[in-house]
Amino acid sequence: MVKNNNSDQNGVKGKIYHAPWEKSFDKVVTPLEEFIHNETTSSRLLMVCALLALLAANTALAGTYQHFIHTPIGMSIAGWTLEKSLQHWVNDGLMALFFFVVGLELKREILVGELSDPKQAALPIIAAIGGMAIPALLYFAINYGGEGQMGWGIPMATDIAFAIGVLVLLAGRVPKTLITFLVALAIVDDLGAVVVIALFYTETIVWEALVFGLAFFVLLIIFNVVGIRSPLPYFLIGLLLWFALLKSGVHATLAGVITALTIPARPKYDPTLFSQHVKDLIKRFDASYRPGESIMNNQEQRAIVQTLENGVHQVGTPLQRLEHNMHMPVAFIVIPLFAFINAGIPIDFSTIGETISHPITVGVMTGLIVGKFLGIAGLSWLAIKMGLARLPEGISMMQISGVALLAGIGFTMSIFIAELGFAGQPESLLMAKTGILFASVIAGVAGYLCLLLSSKKPTN
Repeated sequence: MVKNNNSDQNGVKGKIYHAPWEKSFDKVVTPLEEFIHNETTSSRLLMVCALLALLAANTALAGTYQHFIHTPIGMSIAGWTLEKSLQHWVNDGLMALFFFVVGLELKREILVGELSDPKQAALPIIAAIGGMAIPALLYFAINYGGEGQMGWGIPMATDIAFAIGVLVLLAGRVPKTLITFLVALAIVDDLGAVVVIALFYTETIVWEALVFGLAFFVLLIIFNVVGIRSPLPYFLIGLLLWFALLKSGVHATLAGVITALTIPARPKYDPTLFSQHVKDLIKRFDASYRPGESIMNNQEQRAIVQTLENGVHQVGTPLQRLEHNMHMPVAFIVIPLFAFINAGIPIDFSTIGETISHPITVGVMTGLIVGKFLGIAGLSWLAIKMGLARLPEGISMMQISGVALLAGIGFTMSIFIAELGFAGQPESLLMAKTGILFASVIAGVAGYLCLLLSSKKPTN
């Protein structure tokens, strides 16, 4: 689209070319708003992929689906071979990118987000601890001494994409501080899941490989200290760290979190100096304007635009840029692909009663629905009564209870931990995934209804 009614400083009319996507330049969104938008859109795509997987696993496509997810993919270099199934590449490889973004979000929240202020951070941290501990204890009590005992970490997790997706359906009814509370809680929850995976879901340790991994981690820290800001060196060493952890026995996806924590979070240019520099460049840009001439033909304007672009990259931080650039491919490709690969649960309705009553299924559902509610809402209420934390402005305990129910949507992280806890145990894994699926649906509906009833209808 072309507009002709704009004039330059000398009153000469010029042309402004607007492509549809260029209108986004006029809209300024905060990192949190962008995060919520991406997570909301991702939750819809995630749901579609999960439904497609369920459809494929319970129709005539079941054989094709199983063949697809177990397709071997490998590489061989000078006699050295690395081969895994597609499912393993997604779970052990691509999910490292998911954990990388989790690490970036965690670092940002600790430095400048909700977790940077101890007073604000107290409630979501306490709630998250309760939301991890109580579900794990309930599951463990139900499965103590049984074949499903190792699945205690499954109900500890919260799927932030699905939870935010449901909460955003109530936009206008719930305060933004409630969404912020859920985001902070879910990020602490993710950190807890990372620690649990590292400490309790590692069977054997190959110390030689772990030493190499430690050396790569030290090198990443050195990159940060000496001021290397280009993402490429971090990605290359992060890839070597991933391979070292893969061979060490520690789950390789943790390389994503470790690498993310070493990404620089300091800007190179001072914002005040940057602002003055931009003003000077804009003056030069306006002065070099020639009526009727495209910027493609104006060498000085092209040079100024390039200088502005370079300065924008320097005044921002590598952590912010990577979080912005990586969040979309992870939210729209990695997580939906993970859902499609892992959510294909064959459901036999003739034995559904036995499946639902199995201790693993009962443990997962009890942990995600009852445990999350008691842990988050119960410990939040207790912390507020004891003066350890304060209720955010505009939020009621009923709304905290609604969020506690939404946190029972475990899906992505719960399935991920189930794959680790029940590796080589297809029957136990099936029970765990069935429990995750049913619990996530019940928790999502219950949380939505609770928040709908406890929140005011928006006034126009």
